[in-house]
Amino acid sequence: MSNALIRSMEQEHEKEIANFRVGDTVRVHHRIREGNKERVQVFEGFVIQKRGSGMGKSFTVRKISANGIGVEKVFPVHCPALEKLEVVRKGKVRRAKLYYLRKVVGTIKIKPRRNW
Repeated sequence: MSNALIRSMEQEHEKEIANFRVGDTVRVHHRIREGNKERVQVFEGFVIQKRGSGMGKSFTVRKISANGIGVEKVFPVHCPALEKLEVVRKGKVRRAKLYYLRKVVGTIKIKPRRNW
């Protein structure tokens, strides 16, 4: 009975988000609060993992910033600060978790996925 109640609560708060997979290059629009101001910051990178289910679902995005330094951010899917998510390019990978890309130095090339 409690599982049905939890599922119904989750469906009420379900947020429509773009359909994406691990290996895709995404652009995440995330609302940031600085003092009493609020702005939208865009974080573009490739998805290296998706995890969780229901309201605890999250995904990790990694990008290479200035001077070749890698930056990762974990975004909860149902976070109210998440404005929107755009899929820039679909990637074809053979793994569910792309942790090995953390060790790669320089530009990372992921093959494009066809028929999207």
